[in-house]
Amino acid sequence: MLSWSAPVVPTLPGKGRLPSVFDTSRGGTVEVGSASSASMYVCGITPYDATHLGHAATYVAFDLLNRVWRDAGVDVRYVQNVTDVDDPLLERATATGQAWEELAAREIALFHSDMAALRVLPPAHYVGVVDSIPLVVELVERLREAGAAYEVDRDVYFSVDSAASFGEVSHLDHATMLRLFGERGGDPSRPGKKNPLDCLLWRAERPGEPAWASALGRGRPGWHVECTAIALHHLAAPLDMQGGGSDLVFPHHEMCAAQAFVATGEPLARSYAHAGMVGYDGEKMSKSRGNLVFVSTLLGAGVDPMAVRLALLAHHYRSDWEWTDASLSSAVDRLAAWRAAASLDAAPSAVTLLAAVRERLADDLDGPGALAAVDAWAASASAAEQSGDTRGPALMRATVDALLGVAL
Repeated sequence: MLSWSAPVVPTLPGKGRLPSVFDTSRGGTVEVGSASSASMYVCGITPYDATHLGHAATYVAFDLLNRVWRDAGVDVRYVQNVTDVDDPLLERATATGQAWEELAAREIALFHSDMAALRVLPPAHYVGVVDSIPLVVELVERLREAGAAYEVDRDVYFSVDSAASFGEVSHLDHATMLRLFGERGGDPSRPGKKNPLDCLLWRAERPGEPAWASALGRGRPGWHVECTAIALHHLAAPLDMQGGGSDLVFPHHEMCAAQAFVATGEPLARSYAHAGMVGYDGEKMSKSRGNLVFVSTLLGAGVDPMAVRLALLAHHYRSDWEWTDASLSSAVDRLAAWRAAASLDAAPSAVTLLAAVRERLADDLDGPGALAAVDAWAASASAAEQSGDTRGPALMRATVDALLGVAL
């Protein structure tokens, strides 16, 4: 599947350092990647609705990591999936009288457009589940051979008890796992399962649902196994980073890690990072609540996509926060101030600014700290008494573009 178009990223003088990022599984900040290479898998969308700001905040967060690695001279291998067949997509298609394939294709195209507008660097491999069914079947068969999969009425389940590492990503107690599993797509009360937490690997064909022929019988993949299969195929385990929203810590990333460990004997990832949730009207932004602010709606209303990106970067990626009109207004003002300062014929040297932005982003992707450094430079540049450096504005623009993804 094709990804979206890549923006041109300016080359900066010198080189940044490897970033340290908070690892959910270890409960602390660790350096991620190596001096030569880094691999990252970020879980993608289920394309049954437009990209909302919660999605955008997650992908902008991991775009910062991508940019910091590249600035450090690292060869980044980045993979993202799209769940282009799953229950929510099929349910929305039925409810709206559309073909599920057409709904998925339209929303994937809109997601691409939103990501390109926000100048998110595209993954090297953007992979759909439908195109990855042979990979999923192969992985399920490996899990079966390892004694980690079993059938319930022709459906195939993963046995979490087969993975000694199960629980090492989320560190949740059993009761919390059961609650979240039921809330987030699991079926803990299904009769015939060995453990209520066992997750679906292969769903046997149901009437009226899409299905594919395979060695497992006609059916389609379960949710968690698709990411495990795609990540293992395109990136060698253990990859440096698996990322996504904090609502994926359990069960999704826990299940992916357990499946990969059983199949390969290796952890799926060395580190797991998670973006906070974005709220609106007092609740987490979600399709089920209907309290969504769509990127495409903002852009269609004439909002500059760089203002949207700045509004997202104004909050640390791990924090939960609420979208308001005031947050967008503040971002619009900030963008105007930066552009005014960057358009001056001469301004203070931006060498110190570049070092400050690099330092803040290398410290757990501190977007707000990086924005504050640019704010200070812009205020200084706009002060009438400042003597000028004709190279200052150009380096400031390149710094903001390459590291923060904001085109001035």
